[in-house]
Amino acid sequence: MTKRPSQGFGRRSFMKMAGLAGAFTATSAFGSQSMTRAATAQELKAAHPGSQTVKTICAACSVGCGILAETKNGVWLRQEVAQDHPVSLGGHCCKGADQIDVAKSSVRLKTPMEKVGGQWKRISWDEAFKKIGAKLRELRGEFGPDSTMFLGSAKFNNEQAYYYRKFAAFYGTNNIDHQARI
Repeated sequence: MTKRPSQGFGRRSFMKMAGLAGAFTATSAFGSQSMTRAATAQELKAAHPGSQTVKTICAACSVGCGILAETKNGVWLRQEVAQDHPVSLGGHCCKGADQIDVAKSSVRLKTPMEKVGGQWKRISWDEAFKKIGAKLRELRGEFGPDSTMFLGSAKFNNEQAYYYRKFAAFYGTNNIDHQARI
């Protein structure tokens, strides 16, 4: 077995130094009480004066976990886990904990878009439904109903999945699937 030439320090030395650096960083960053403070009882009770708490259901999947959404003037400000909810029993998955970020995202599409000449432009809901319906009729007429596949969503609840499946059946195909990442 040949011995490699030394390159300053080995893997074991590097790991020791990395561990010491991590411990030092954690001690200096989290050991200091001046960086954070505990929330007051008033801040925990109502972080946004005049807001109201609404009990709702998480829309990430069809399990139906509970969310307490704090809203003010129709705007979702923050959320908490519904501790007394019979389904989630005071817990969330990572998707449920992220629901407020999904709803408040600045890049979330709120209107239908169409790519025209390489550029995206907004169109009305009526125009979008008419174009999609016309394309589906054209495909079914030219190639038959099995030329189309319907791909569901992990965001569907049970009722939405049922109606989506019925829509595919009325269209005339059994080509339906979905992608669940959870």
